[in-house]
Amino acid sequence: MAVEIAPLPVPPSADASKLKNFGREVKGVNPGSLSPEEFKEIHDLLYQYGALLFRNVDLSPQQQYALTKAFDPTSESYGHGNKKTEGEKKSILHPDLKTIPSVPQVQLIGNGTVYNHEGLAEAKLKHPSHTTFHKTRISPEDEEKGYTRFYRWHIDAALYDLSPPKVTTLYGVTVPKGARQRVRYDDGTGDELEVPLGTTAFVDGRNMFDILPPELKSVAVRTKVKYAPHPYVWMAPAHALSTGLGIMSEGLEMPYDELPPWEESKIKVLPMLWKNPVTGELHFQVHPCGVAELLIDPLPEGAKREGALYPDGAHLTNLKEVRDLLYKMQRPAIAPSLVYPHDWQERDLVLFHNRGVLHTVVGAFKPDQVRAFHQCNLAASDDPKGPTEEDVKRWA
Repeated sequence: MAVEIAPLPVPPSADASKLKNFGREVKGVNPGSLSPEEFKEIHDLLYQYGALLFRNVDLSPQQQYALTKAFDPTSESYGHGNKKTEGEKKSILHPDLKTIPSVPQVQLIGNGTVYNHEGLAEAKLKHPSHTTFHKTRISPEDEEKGYTRFYRWHIDAALYDLSPPKVTTLYGVTVPKGARQRVRYDDGTGDELEVPLGTTAFVDGRNMFDILPPELKSVAVRTKVKYAPHPYVWMAPAHALSTGLGIMSEGLEMPYDELPPWEESKIKVLPMLWKNPVTGELHFQVHPCGVAELLIDPLPEGAKREGALYPDGAHLTNLKEVRDLLYKMQRPAIAPSLVYPHDWQERDLVLFHNRGVLHTVVGAFKPDQVRAFHQCNLAASDDPKGPTEEDVKRWA
C-alpha cells in the first residue's frame, strides 16, 4: 500500500490556519517494518510536518529503537546518555525514567505500577507533576475540579556533552481514560486550554519564529544560546513559572562549583534558530529552563539600525535578563490557539521532529491510573545547524 496522510484533528481551541502545516496521521504502512523507500517518504514527511501519528500499531521496543535510529544511523545512546539519568540522583529527570532492559535506548514512562513489562518484574512510574516543579501550584480543590498546568516546555536533549536528538518516538502501551482537564496558565492573561487527560502538548518551532515582530526576529537570527553545565542538576533546586516555560529567577540554581564534574568544552552553545534539513525553514528551538547565557551577534553590514535591539551585539549573562528576553520571544507561541494537545489512544505511535517542536507533559493522574509509554530518542551524531548568511541578511 502507498503511504497516505491526513491532517491531525485540530481541537476547537486551535487556530486551524496556524496549525495547517503541523502534524499528519499516516496510514497504509507499518512503521515497524518500513521498506527503504517507505522510510524515505516518512523521513521527509516528518521534517515537513513536525509530527506523525500512526494508529493501532503493534511495535516492540526493538522495532521502536530501529525506527528511531533510522533517522540518524550513527547515533547510539539514549538522548541523555545510557544510565545517565538513573545514576544522576540530583537530576530533575531522575524519577521520570525507567530503562527497558533488553533495549536500554528505550525508556518506560508513565504513571502507576506496571508488572512483568518487557523484562521489568515491577516498575513504579510517576507522571511528572507541576506541584513539585513550579513556584506556585493549583490548589487541591481546583485540581479536583480538573484544573491543571503544562509541566515543562522542552526539547528532549541532555544539553551538555551530547547533541540534541533529531527525532523522538512515543508509543502508547496503556492509556487510561478519564475526564478532560483544563490547563490554566496562571500568568495574568486568563489563558486556559481544555485538554484530554494525560495529553502531550506540542507547539511548532516555525510558528514560534514566524509570529515574532521584526525586531525580535532580528535578535533570534543573530543569537546563540549557552546552556548551563549539567543543566538538569543545575536547575533542580529552582522553581518553574506557572506556564512551564522557564525558571523563576530566585538565585536557587546549583552553583557551578557544586555540580558534578564538568568541562567547558562539553558545554552546549547552540543557535537560537535551528534550520530544517529538508525544508530549509527556521525553527525557534530553545529549552528555556536550561539556558545560562545569550550571545548576540551585531547587525550585519547594511542592516537597518533604527528600532533594532542589540544592534552592536551583546553577551547577556544576567539570568533574569536572559530569561525575560527568552520569555518575551517564546510565550506568544504557547497561546491556546497555537497548541496541539494530542488525544492519546492505546497503540498510538507518535514521531516528532525534536529539533523543530517544543512539547510538554500535561495534567495529573491519580496513583491508581496506570499509564505506560515507550519513549525513544538518541543523542545525535551532530549538532543542529543554524541560520545561513542569507537567513541572517534576510531577517536581521
